[in-house]
Amino acid sequence: MEATKFVSGFVGLVGRPNAGKSTLLNSIVGQLISVAHAKPQTTRHRILGMYTSEEAQIVFQDTPGLHKPRHELGRYMVQQVEEVMADCDVLLWLIDISRRPGTGDGLILDHLAQLDAEDKLPPVVFGFNKIDQLGGREDQLVSYMDAYIGFAGNRFPDDTAAAWPATVVSAKTGFGVPQLVGLLQGMLPEGPRYYEEDQVTDQHLRTIAAELIRAAALQFLSEEVPHGIAVEIAEYVERDPAQTYISAVLYVERDSHKPMVLGRNGQMIKRIGASARQSIEKVVETRVYLDLWVKVRRNWRRNPDLVRSFGYI
Repeated sequence: MEATKFVSGFVGLVGRPNAGKSTLLNSIVGQLISVAHAKPQTTRHRILGMYTSEEAQIVFQDTPGLHKPRHELGRYMVQQVEEVMADCDVLLWLIDISRRPGTGDGLILDHLAQLDAEDKLPPVVFGFNKIDQLGGREDQLVSYMDAYIGFAGNRFPDDTAAAWPATVVSAKTGFGVPQLVGLLQGMLPEGPRYYEEDQVTDQHLRTIAAELIRAAALQFLSEEVPHGIAVEIAEYVERDPAQTYISAVLYVERDSHKPMVLGRNGQMIKRIGASARQSIEKVVETRVYLDLWVKVRRNWRRNPDLVRSFGYI
């Protein structure tokens, strides 16, 4: 009998902010590697997640939500998306099906149309996510899917978009995720295993820890403050097999933001630390002693040198 061909490749995961990209990636690989949060623009880096089976290895590239940048950090985030869109084997456009097409979707289609004009557009898949929020209303699901397919068709008048495969999932509940993986696997070429079979991400534990601390800040702080926070791991020490020590600095952009992050009598930073510690312990599988500090780096998101110093390179 002929041996089963092994296929592999890179799948770019793009979409509007808060479309559920990170939640989907975590669901596919089976553990937390990309921080998901209800507030948009949580993801700032391109993050690799590897799904490996006996027949395939799919390397997913999670990206920040595509948006119009207003500062140096925003330009870095958009650049991450553009690089993934231009350099992948398959592009999975993840869509929040509970929302109608909007400006963010138009930005994505503008990039896709540009790639198409340059004959660089990879195969595209519609990934309609968050069907759990539709309450089982099939008529609404079909209507929303048709709206997005028609919206894309207006940018691709030669019926290119109408030929893109479409799949329906709930990244939150896992519904349709195996079928989505199977669809993507069938679109990949024969190729090698790029990463070890048991590797699920390119992220170091200290990087994941920093993102979990930032996610905790997103959870507890008001709208204005958390998007201006950068987290730097000053010290990460595995003291013994059962305990990890982490010292981290939360940088804010304004002097007025520092007392907000600290809170009265340090209560806010304690809440952030307690939440982050619990999340980090699930990832590192040890007890965690977490030491947090808050410092000011004025308008760091607009300073190219500071943006690079915080790892956005």
